[in-house]
Amino acid sequence: MRTPIIAGNWKLNQNPEETTAFVEAIKDKLPASSKVESVIAAPAVDLPALLAAAKGSELKTAAENAYFEDKGAFTGETSPLVLSQMGINYVVIGHSERRDYFHETDEDINKKAHALFRNNLTPIICCGESLETREAGKETEWVVGQIKAALKDLTAEQVSQSVIAYEPIWAIGTGKTASSEQAQEMCKAIRDAVSDLYNEETAANVRIQYGGSVKPENVKELMAKPDIDGGLVGGASLEPESFLALVNYQD
Repeated sequence: MRTPIIAGNWKLNQNPEETTAFVEAIKDKLPASSKVESVIAAPAVDLPALLAAAKGSELKTAAENAYFEDKGAFTGETSPLVLSQMGINYVVIGHSERRDYFHETDEDINKKAHALFRNNLTPIICCGESLETREAGKETEWVVGQIKAALKDLTAEQVSQSVIAYEPIWAIGTGKTASSEQAQEMCKAIRDAVSDLYNEETAANVRIQYGGSVKPENVKELMAKPDIDGGLVGGASLEPESFLALVNYQD
């Protein structure tokens, strides 16, 4: 039985004071992590405040990115070793904005996945297609290709522990949402790809999120699908009331 995981991705929003206030507003109202795992991915400058405020609560913490080297002459990058030492749980890698704006490649994302596991961090590996790719009928081929590249040389045990987030690029921040059927179809294709690469047990264990204009109004319908295990949520995770409605969708 896969534990649902709802992760808020704040992107370039919130300062440390706002982060503390947000966590104080939600931390006593979260579901047990054995029921639904609640995660906030915050900008690097907010992570100390996030960790301090979340201490002793059900809230799990995530960084929005990390480099694939632990230390060295890499100005401006975030060390996975230091994130691990701080006590961070998850790191988002391969988000479409990182791929698009900062030209991250499939090889970069694979190297980051290995670096995270080396430092006992769990990756949330993002994948997704553009509108042009979908209209060309190549969306499954594209996304499965991203997954194969991201998981290269990872062990079955590592993949079992991973989270994969399917985010159709055309549905991120646009107000458009893939239908629950479209989301389920792609999440199943991802699970089938993991089964082909590894085995059925690994595919059954890996958690797959849907991301792309997820909000309280559509979360129940999405989460009812058999291969959707959670959501990677942008704008709807910035307000305490909205985030609480998402993680408490079972109530």
